[in-house]
Amino acid sequence: MGVSSSSPGVDLNSVEAKFIREKIAENCVVIFSKTQCPYCTQAKGIFKNLNVSYEVVELDKITNGPEVGAVLVNMTNARTVPRVFVKGQCVGGASETIALYKSGQLAKMVEGCS
Repeated sequence: MGVSSSSPGVDLNSVEAKFIREKIAENCVVIFSKTQCPYCTQAKGIFKNLNVSYEVVELDKITNGPEVGAVLVNMTNARTVPRVFVKGQCVGGASETIALYKSGQLAKMVEGCS
C-alpha cells in the first residue's frame, strides 16, 4: 500500500511522518505496535520464528504515539496495530502477516534481511 492523499488534520510532512518514513527506510522490517496488544505479539513472534531482526515502535511508549498512529492511519488506510512494513511496503496487520507466513510468501519477502 502506498501513501494516500492526506486526510484533514494529518500532515504527511510532519515530524511524525518523517519519523515513520525514516524507520521504514532504515530497517528491513518495522512493526508499529502497542505493548499490550496480543496481535502485535503474534506479528513479532512470526519474525522471531523466521529468525529475522525487526525494529519495533511501541506507540504507547513514545510521547508522540497518538500522532504517529494518526499518520499511520493515513498512510496505510487502517486504524489497527500492528502495522507491519517489509522492505518499505506495508504488508498489513497481524492477520495479513500470518497469512503471508503460512503461505511461505513472507519468508521470500524477507530474504536478504538479517
